[in-house]
This record gives sequence, structure tokens and C-alpha cells, in this order.
Amino acid sequence: MIRTASRLGAVPLVTALAFGAIAATPKSPSISDSFRIGTSGVLCTAQTRPLDPNLRGMFDRGYAVICRDAASAVGTLYALRATDGDPLKSIAARRPADIICDAPTSATIEGLSAVSMANCTSTATKVSYHSYSVMRGKTVYVAEGLGGYDSVLKLGLRSIVTDRLAEGEVKVASTSADDPAAFARVQAGSLDRDTALNEAYLRNNVGSFAEAAEFFETLAANDTAAQRGGVRASEYLVNDALQQSNLGNFPVASELFQQLDRSAALRDPVISRLARNFRAINLLNQQRGAAALAELVRPVPAIRRDIDLTSDLGTGTISPSLADLINRENGSLERLGGIDGRLRPSERAQILDGQAALLRGVALRIGGRYPEALAALKSSSALISGVRDGRVVSTGFLRSENFAEVGRNQEALGNFDGAEASYVLSMQILEVDYPKSSAGLAAKARLAAYLSRRGQADRAIALYGDVVAESERLPGSAATMRKQLAPYFSLLIDRTATDPKAATAMFAATQIMLRPGVAQTQAVLARELSGGSDEASQLFRQSVAQTRDIARTDGEISRLITENPQPSAEIAAEIALARTRLEALQSQQTIVQSKLGEFQRYRVLAPPMLTLQQLQAALRPGEGYYQLRLIGQDAVAMFITPDGVRAAKLSMTAKDLEDAVASLRSTIVTLEAGNPQTYPFDVALAHRLYEVLFKPFGDATRGVTNLIWEPDGALLQLPPNLLVMERAGVDAYAARVTRGGDAFDFTGVAWLGRDRDISTAVSPRSFVDVRAIPAAKGSKPYLGLGQNAIPTARLTPTVAGDAIDCSWPLSAWRSPISPDELLVASQAMGVGRLEVITGVDFSDTAIKDRTDLSDFRILHFATHGLVTAPRPQCPARPALLTSFGADGSDGLLSFREIFDLKLDADVVILSACDTAGMATIAATREAGVSTGGNFALDGLVRAFVGAGARTVIASHWPVPDDFGATKRLIQGVFSAAPGTPMATAMRASQRKMMDDPVTSHPYYWAAFAIVGDGGRVIR
Repeated sequence: MIRTASRLGAVPLVTALAFGAIAATPKSPSISDSFRIGTSGVLCTAQTRPLDPNLRGMFDRGYAVICRDAASAVGTLYALRATDGDPLKSIAARRPADIICDAPTSATIEGLSAVSMANCTSTATKVSYHSYSVMRGKTVYVAEGLGGYDSVLKLGLRSIVTDRLAEGEVKVASTSADDPAAFARVQAGSLDRDTALNEAYLRNNVGSFAEAAEFFETLAANDTAAQRGGVRASEYLVNDALQQSNLGNFPVASELFQQLDRSAALRDPVISRLARNFRAINLLNQQRGAAALAELVRPVPAIRRDIDLTSDLGTGTISPSLADLINRENGSLERLGGIDGRLRPSERAQILDGQAALLRGVALRIGGRYPEALAALKSSSALISGVRDGRVVSTGFLRSENFAEVGRNQEALGNFDGAEASYVLSMQILEVDYPKSSAGLAAKARLAAYLSRRGQADRAIALYGDVVAESERLPGSAATMRKQLAPYFSLLIDRTATDPKAATAMFAATQIMLRPGVAQTQAVLARELSGGSDEASQLFRQSVAQTRDIARTDGEISRLITENPQPSAEIAAEIALARTRLEALQSQQTIVQSKLGEFQRYRVLAPPMLTLQQLQAALRPGEGYYQLRLIGQDAVAMFITPDGVRAAKLSMTAKDLEDAVASLRSTIVTLEAGNPQTYPFDVALAHRLYEVLFKPFGDATRGVTNLIWEPDGALLQLPPNLLVMERAGVDAYAARVTRGGDAFDFTGVAWLGRDRDISTAVSPRSFVDVRAIPAAKGSKPYLGLGQNAIPTARLTPTVAGDAIDCSWPLSAWRSPISPDELLVASQAMGVGRLEVITGVDFSDTAIKDRTDLSDFRILHFATHGLVTAPRPQCPARPALLTSFGADGSDGLLSFREIFDLKLDADVVILSACDTAGMATIAATREAGVSTGGNFALDGLVRAFVGAGARTVIASHWPVPDDFGATKRLIQGVFSAAPGTPMATAMRASQRKMMDDPVTSHPYYWAAFAIVGDGGRVIR
């Protein structure tokens, strides 16, 4: 999306340009490259397979059936003409030899008659297969695939027989939180490149940028060495760059554009125009309107007009123009929108020039040059409509954006009737061409924003309500909708105090925002643990682990291809071997998913959204849930108790909050020359931040003894317990320091965490799910690990894929943390099957080799956390420092390795440096985790949740050894009476340190955050 500020408030959406993509929800599967199967439940699609060997004639059709969470196709659909032999015999002959089928019998499928079914079984895997067939006239329709996907096969068969999308619920196994981008990667890998390219453009046009990025990346990764650098490969590259920009990943986009600069394909009239336009969009996304205008006048090769094929061929001459047309790689992209026909390169170039004029209009409007902008938009419309009389369906989103831009200019010039009509036309085009799409929702939100600016609040609220409701059913829409909803929140806030419906609507809207990846991981863990430890749970965990292995192998293939543009024979063999391994993993994971489908509880989708009433029902007396959302620069908060809800727009912007958090953290601890330094804490700023966050809710916070804190943005990096509630303590501190008192003595300050328990949540759904998870069943109460052995020589290898040495220096291992807190904790736990591991036994290889980790209810790490990077040029790979162990040890328990541990823990305590920090997107993908990254809590916290920890206690800064601070905190937690909630035990320990002048600075007591449910007991 283009992220540009304007006084109109609306955010324009200008994206890539597709050629030939059909509407997002086609009415007729028979003319579609893909279509959705079913209308609810797990997302499954049928993807065309034009090269399927069972297709013998031009009227035959074949589809692969792809379902979310399954790594490969789960079945196939066919429509085959029975004019020459028996198609069913041909299909049977091509089945794998290990699949044995019974004789067909009659079957019942809603809406179909005369259905035949054969039950089949794989003798190798013992997995069932179903084969359905129906004869209509001279065409036989077939659906066959894994038995666990029976509902998909039936709905798919109904769709191709009736040639319309069959309504019904897909009931198959689901293992993940909703992840449309990961599903897009599976889809992209299952399609031929022409169809995949069309699908990539289609997802771009409907505003699903993350999914489009997966398609373009997969297409690029599948290119051979000979193909790289050509026209088609450059098309993948420039589109991938645009998707990264639309997602806000500007450094990645810049790097991709730089790669494109080295491509000879820029001499191509079409590729050069794509590059020009997409660079301009990238600049507009960064609010650099003047630079975008300069980019749009960049010289591009002249358009070569249509050539006379008959004349050239008749004379036996291959002219330069004809040679170019013959050699172009862009076959599928030149299709006319609709069913058939071709766009010539000259027509594509003209449409791209029309897009450039549209972008020029956007930049001029941002600069307040409205008449010039309208002239540019008029020119854009003429260029686009001049191609095939405006009948190119895939330019619908450009026409929609043109009307939206006209509306913005007319509104700025005071022509309000014309503005509203233009906004309506913009929305209607997308409703027809791309129904139920992110782009369509954005257009509807744009109209709603206009109505709110014009004082038509009721109409605006109704439209916004439709947008939110549709977004809940449209995976991946959050990236598009986050900024679009700012006016909606403003309209609702004033109504929440008196209108329960407004509060309910606002809470629903907060949940379509993007959240840290740890929320998705908690959702997966809750689903895994909800059923105990039976066969189904084991299958669930196996599928999740295989999915990560698939993502890792896929990433390794991409790395090898990227780093070796001209691979040697050895590297080519390595890539081929990795692809073979990937196919085997995908097949194995899909079979496990089918087996999992036999268990009813995994065929029921837990809705990602929680209603306000469901959250209130989960809250206990005395609890309050504080939810913060940053929408653009607006900061909006809700405070929810079991019997009430309040909402407010905060007086600080997102940037103000970011600056306040950075300033507070700098007075807690700052690294100077690699050493932590502490300064007098800014209690005045802490009090001001408290008033900004909590004062709008007045007396609603009184009586709350357990605060569940769901932060956003920079506040993910700050524990709320150090906020200061009362001004009196701030003034008393200032007066005491003025009289020469100790600037590090903060006794008497009214800390928010003094009289209330505090837990950190990452989403309402994950909080409620974690609260509902049964306690761990392990027979061993405690495992403590720490005090690494000091090595004598570096054993750390460079991580594969790093161009430079990104290993940590040996000095990182030479200051092990004392095991005192582990001993204190184990002694406080009393007798039982306790274990403390230190020294040479505390190695990464020893931990990974243990098979009994799931027996421990509490795991406690007291070691150094390495959460940044050893050098600025290296990626950050969060890890816990361990001793060096057996062959292959690097002395680190990495983010990736932690994810692979098999835990069943009530709590994991990470007494190490800044363990609440983030993992980069790159490190997250290396671990085989396809979502999240770049958020606080998405690092080691997420890794341990993924391994099986219900709650994680992590630190927001390096934990101190001075005055035995950390040991005292841990002792207090473990010495609490049995049955004491862990948040209560933590608070009691913190209070003692608050009241001690030498440890009253928040540096000593406030670092730890309980991520999960602090209401759980420690023992």
C-alpha cells in the first residue's frame, strides 16, 4: 500500500499491474485457473494442471486440490471426455502401485445423483483414499484423494459437475493458526509457472501482498540458471520488490531493485516500465512524493508498435521486432483479461504508461497540486481505456484507483457531490472485478472515511462494520486494513461509554490487526495441548514439526539458488537432492494431516477472533484487560473488566510512545563500550506515561488486582509494572535528590506493579486459550540449567549462508552466570525429582539429546542470552549460551533449536539478557517458522512457546547480579506458598526490592515479564 500522509486522511492503494487475471471469485470453475472449494471451514482450492497426463483432449480439465496446512496436493479433480476409451481406466493405471482399490459402489453426495465411489488404501502408508466419479453426457467427472479430505473431494466434485462453486463447509484437519502466506507458497509450488504467475498477479491486485510475495519468490527460486536475468525472471524480481515495499520491508525492496539494475532485461519496453512504476510506488510508500515524480520521468525504451507478421514471414525476413516477439518469455502474461486473446507488448506498455500517469497524479495530489493531478488522471484514464476499448479486465483495479484519486482531488477542491460519486464508483468496480478481496475492503473503508469526514457518522459506522465483518472471513487482510480503520476507532470511542454495541464493534475491529508471531504460536500450542497426549496429539505435533522442516528445506533451496547464480555441478546436485528431500517431506506431512483428519477435534476450526463477551467471561473478579492498538500514528486503548469496558484515544502518538519507551529504557540500562550502565530512573516520565495510558479510564482501574497487559509497538519492550501511578512520590523523590539524597533511591514511589499482579498477553484469543490449557502432566517438578563451562578454544562454525564470520567471540563464554539462583530455586521447591545441570553437562548437544524434557513442569535457564548479532553485518539469531558439547556443538541453544525441543512445561524461566527481545524475520524463517519476526517477544519467548511452554518468564534487559537482585527475585518466586499464582509470587518478591533503597531502581526488580497467564501456579 502507499503510505502517504494527506490532510484527507485516506490512504491510497496503488499496486502492481496484472495482465489477464480473472475476477477473484469466478462464477464458472470451467473457465478458471483456480477456484475455492467450499464456502467455509479450512481454505482449500482447486489449481489447474494443464500438463496432467490424464488430460488427452482440448476439452479435458484437471485440477490439483490444495488445502491449508497440507504441504502437497491432497487430491485431484477431473472433467474428461469419454469419447476415446475409458478415462477411469486411464486414471486407475496411473495411480501409485501401492494403492489398492475395492470395487466401486454407489455413493450419496448432496446435489448429485448416480455417484460411484471406490475405497482405496495405500499398502505402504496404511492411509485411505477415496475415488468418486459421475458421468454426465459424454463427460466423466472424477474426484479422488486422501480419505481425510473427503469433504473437500465431495465439494470439489459438485463444483466441477455443476460448473458453479458449491456451498458447504470444508471439514479437514487444521494444525496452524491462519497463515495465508504459507498456504500461498504451497500453492505456488504446485502450479506450472504460467498459472502461478497469473495467481501471483491476482493476489497483488486484490491487496494480498504477503501472498503475492510468496508466489513471486517461489517463481524466482524455481528458475534455472539459464533463465535468470531474462525478461521473465526480471518480472518476478521487480514484482517481489514491490510486494516487499507494500509490506513495509523497504531495505529488502531496495536490495531487490538494485539487483534489477544489473539486468539486461531493462532494455525491454515492458520490464523497464514496470521497474519505473514500481520504483515510484516504493518511493510513495515512503512518503517521498517529489522523488517519485522524478522517477516517473526516467527515460524508458520507446514502445515498438504492432508488427506485420504476414508481411515479415511472407518475405522470409525475421525483423528485429518479430525476433523480439518470438523470443519473449512472457507468454501467459500477455493474455487479454477474460477467457482468451492476447495483449501485445505495445498494449502492455501503453497500460503501464497509463499507470505511470496515475502515479504522477497521486504524487501531484500529495503536493497539493490538484488541477495538475486531475489532468494527469484524465491522461491515465485515456491511455488505459485506449487499449482494446477498455475491455482488459485486469486493469479494473487501476480504474478503481483512478476514480479514488479523482475523489480525493474533488474533495480537496470542495466538490463533495463529485467526490462521493467517485469514491462509490471506485468501490463498485472492485466489488464486480475482485469481490471479497482486501482491495475491495480498502475501497469500502475509503468511502467510509470520506463519510466520516463529512459528518455522516452512522453511514460510516455501518460501512466500517461491514469491512470488519468481511475482514474476519478474509485471511491476510490485516496488512491492508490496519491504517484504514483509524477513522472508525475515532467514531466509536465516544460511543463506547453509553452504547454496548459500539464497544463490541471496537473490540472486533482491534482483532483484525497484525499481531506478533508469538500469538500464532500460542494458538498452535493451545490446539496441540487441548486434547492431551493421545495419538491425535502426537500426530498434530508430528505435522507441525514436519511443516517446519519443509519451510527450512525450502529456505535452504532458495539460499543455494540465490548464492549460486551459475551453480557448479556439485551445487546443482546439492539443489537437486534438497528438492527431492523437500518432495518427500511434503508427501509425508500431507499423509499425517490426512490421518489427523480422522479425529473430530482437529476438524473444528477455532475462530481466530474472540468476542468481547467471551473475553469478559474468561476474566476473573478483580482482573482487568488492557489492550493497546497503534493505528498509523493514533494510539487507541480499551480497558475491559468482567462487567465493563471503556475505550479511549491516547494523547500520545505512536512516535511519542516510541520516544518515551526509548527514553525510559535508557535510564534503566544502556550499553556503553559493551558494558551495561544504569542512570537515575526518569520517574517523572514514567508517571506521565502512566497518566497517558490509564488516566482516560478514570475509576475503571480501581479494584483491579490482576492486570493483563496487551501492548503494541514500542510498548512491547517495556514492562508496565515500572509505571508510576501518583505524582506525590515523584515530587518527594525530586525534593529528596535536591537536598543531596541518593538519586538511585526510589523507595516511596507508587509503582503500578506494587499492588497488582501483571501478565503480558499478545492477543485476546491467545490469552483465553492459554488460560484454558490443562496443567502439565510431567512427574518432575523442576529442571535448572546454567553456568556454562569456560572453553579453551573456539569451536563455533560460521552459520551456513553467512558471507562473513558471524560466530560469537570466545570471550562471550568466559563470564558464566553463577548457579546460585538455580540452587536457591531447587532448594525452595523442596524434595522431589529435581535436577540442576551446570558446567560441561550444560551443553547444547546434551540438551537436544535429552528425551525427558517433557517430564519437567518447570525449566529454569540461568545463562547469557545472545539476542543481537556479533557484528552489525550479521543477522540477529537469538540464542541461549551453553557449554560446548559433542561434535557439531556451537555452544549455543539457538532460536531454531529451541523450537525443536519437546517440552510440556507450565513455565519456562529465562534468567538471561533481554530474552523478551525479537528475532528477525530472517532468523524466524531459518527456523522453519513462516510468520512473524521483527516484534519484541517474537524471539526466545516465541521459541519456547513453540517448544511447549504455556507461560514464559523473560527479561526486558540484562538481568543484574548486583546485590543478589536476580537471586532474591527467583527465591521469592519459588518460596511462595504452594498454590500461589506465579504473578503474585513475583510481585511479593519485587515489593521487597522496591522497599530496599539499594535495589529500588527498576533495573533490579522490573526486568521480568510473565508472558502468558500469571494466574497459573508455580507449584
